[in-house]
Parts: sequence; structure tokens; C-alpha cells
Amino acid sequence: MQKKRFNIWPYLLISPALLIVTFVVFLPVLEAIFMSFQNYDLRRPDKIAYIGFQNFAEMFADPIFWLAFKNTVIWVVFGVGLQFFFGFILALLLNQKFIGRGLVRSVSLIPWATPGVLIGLMWKWIYDGNYGVLNDLLMKVGLVDQPIMFLSQTSTAFGSVIVTIIWQGIPFFAIMILAGLQGISQEMYEAADIDGATKLQKLFRITIPSLKNVIFITILLRVIWVANSVDIIHNITGGGPSYSTQTLSVYIFNKANVLDLGYSSSMALFLMFMLAVVAVPYLKNSFKEGTK
Repeated sequence: MQKKRFNIWPYLLISPALLIVTFVVFLPVLEAIFMSFQNYDLRRPDKIAYIGFQNFAEMFADPIFWLAFKNTVIWVVFGVGLQFFFGFILALLLNQKFIGRGLVRSVSLIPWATPGVLIGLMWKWIYDGNYGVLNDLLMKVGLVDQPIMFLSQTSTAFGSVIVTIIWQGIPFFAIMILAGLQGISQEMYEAADIDGATKLQKLFRITIPSLKNVIFITILLRVIWVANSVDIIHNITGGGPSYSTQTLSVYIFNKANVLDLGYSSSMALFLMFMLAVVAVPYLKNSFKEGTK
């Protein structure tokens, strides 16, 4: 039996990409792991030293860390959940035939295509208590008598930034689910019509089961992205007032911003571990798809 000749060309062709990933992703991760076991505060470079698990002990005893963790769970559950709900409805609407459908599909992508920093600045202006357009509209229609300080009150600030992330993420779900909808055979719906199935029966027995993989993957990806999101909250509230909008990713950023890199690295490792647990089902699904 003739032995297979080793072909080096595939490895040479992917080597530039592997080098980039190594220097951009893996080396910084290793550096973060190394710093998480150090008192790595650049404000006191003379006192940088190995301290073992002290950063992690301080992290688990930090009440702000647990508040940020709770906020992260709320941020992801409500943010991603409502993005999916409204994105699914939008996908069903965009899948219908109507005049100007192509234009509406293009316009609906604007929130997703807009950079997060710009979205943060735009919605900060919308929510502003002095000259924000939202307060102006609410007062003109008579719903409120005086401006609401959306971003200055702990009772409204977090809800405001959640609305913003929902607005940004709806088009992602809509376009992904729309692509899945267009792959469903019309013969299934025609057979259901012959059997006298209602619209709800067709939705729950044909549409949703057919979109199972699309829904699974898009939700997992969006959970990871939203949990890591910093730009929107940072540009709208900066994590305030009184840490009410502080998520783990924002808390990590704020700690790193004051040069406490050891403590921020330990929190980053914790968040990475949590997201790795979430990513396992996605990786398993991708592996199964690739081996079919």
C-alpha cells in the first residue's frame, strides 16, 4: 500500500493567520493569566510582585464585583432575550412580500451596522434630562410634566442601557432568522394548509423546529458578545450612577483604566471561564456540523 505524501502547503498557507491569532489572542491571554497572580498595579511599579491567589480572594470578597456579576446576568438575560423576541418578529415581517421590502430590509440593519461607541453617544443624547429628544417627546404628548433624569437615577439607568443594547441587537437576530426562514421548504406549509393547520400551529410545528439550529447558535453568539460589551455602557453611563449599570466587562475596563491590571486580569479570567462554559455547546454543535 502506497504511503500518503506529506503536503506542507496547507500548513504554510494558514501559517500567517495562525501567527496573527497567536500574537493578537493567545499571547495577551497568557499575559493576563500571568498578571492575575501578581500585584500588577502600574501606579506602584516598584511593588509589582507575585501574590498567588490574593487577587481572586479579593475579587470574591468585593461587593462591587458581585453587584457587577448580578448586573451582567440581568444585562444578558433581558438584553439577549428581548433582542431575540423582537428580532424573531421582525424576521417574520421581513419574510412577507410587500412593496419596498428590499429597502426596509436594508434600513433595518442600521442599528447593527452602527459602531457601539456612536450608539452610546447617540442614546446618551436621547436620554439626556435637559435637552434629550425622549423627554421632549414625552412632555409633548403629555405623558410626563417634567424631564426624567434617565441616566442619573439608579431606578432608570440600567433599564435605559438595556433598551439600547436591545435596539442594537434586534437586526442581528432578524437577518439570521430571516436567512433560516428562506431555507424552509414551502411544501411543508402547503401540506399544513391542506391539513387545515392554523398560523400558530404552523409557527410552532414547522417554523420554530426548522429554525432550531439557527436560534441556538445566534443566541449563544449574542450571549458571548453582550456579556463582553463595554462600549455602550461606558459611553452612556460609565457604569454609574452608584455602580447601578456596572457589568463585569465594564468593571474590568474601569479597573484596568486606573492601571490596576492584576485585579482586572483576575476578573477577566473569571469572565472568560464563564463564557467558555457558555461556548462549549456552540463548539460541540460546530464540531458535529463539520463532521457530517
